[in-house]
Amino acid sequence: MKNYVENSFPDTFEPRLSPGKTRPADREVDWNYLDDQLTEAQRWSTWPATEKLMRGPLPYPEFVIEDAGAIDTELGVLKTGKEADVFLIERATADQRSLLAAKRYRSPDQRTFNRSSTYTQGRSVKRSRDARALKSGSTYGRLVEASRWANSEWQYLRMCFEAGAPVPYPVQIMGTEILMEFIADPESQGAAAPRLQHVHPDKERLGYYWEQIVGAMKVFAQLGFAHGDLSPYNVLAAGERLVVIDLPQFVDLAGNEGGVGFLLRDCQNISAWFRSRGLDVDGDELLAEVIAEAW
Repeated sequence: MKNYVENSFPDTFEPRLSPGKTRPADREVDWNYLDDQLTEAQRWSTWPATEKLMRGPLPYPEFVIEDAGAIDTELGVLKTGKEADVFLIERATADQRSLLAAKRYRSPDQRTFNRSSTYTQGRSVKRSRDARALKSGSTYGRLVEASRWANSEWQYLRMCFEAGAPVPYPVQIMGTEILMEFIADPESQGAAAPRLQHVHPDKERLGYYWEQIVGAMKVFAQLGFAHGDLSPYNVLAAGERLVVIDLPQFVDLAGNEGGVGFLLRDCQNISAWFRSRGLDVDGDELLAEVIAEAW
């Protein structure tokens, strides 16, 4: 599949038929007609199968398509990670089209992320059966763990978005798949926004970026959390706008004995990148500024 971080998207949508299938040129789009002709990369929209708490905060943005007749088409890979992969999804009807990012968590057997317990200290598991399964390492326990990380990111995305933090809008969750806002690069038509690590902003924009990232960290702290893995690789630069991503490991500053240490690491990592781009900032000073928001 194409890597759409560096490629653009088509301007128009045309329903995709299975190989060997055709549709008369003069026939209007009939989504029932396409019911048994979806390709392997397509499915009917999963939106109708989601309940209220599995959907994003109201009001829904314009790009959220609620039509039960919409088709989801997987267009390619946006990002691969230690615990999940992110795919580009086109959700479309005959007259509406939007692009979404689909984050799909791998099972623990397929993950390369082995430090989860240090992040989840202080979190509770509501169902005693699930808590026992997590400790046992059973097949069910591994499924619980995968779902736990997806559900955690979903809850943190909703919480942060509603608090005004610069995170992608969470569209829906189903199982271990989270659909969220696709963050495009407004300065490169159709392409995904690059990671902060890969941009070289001028002095004015650099200062504006710093204000945004400090503001985001303060909102996290006001909610009682540190990102826990904040770095220029987990921040997208969408023109003048920064968007923080990858939230499943959010660290409880009060409930996790290592919480302040994680926050210090976040401050040092992000400050080091800004210094490398020419901005005179200090990680320890940032820690003091952010932690003051927590208590």
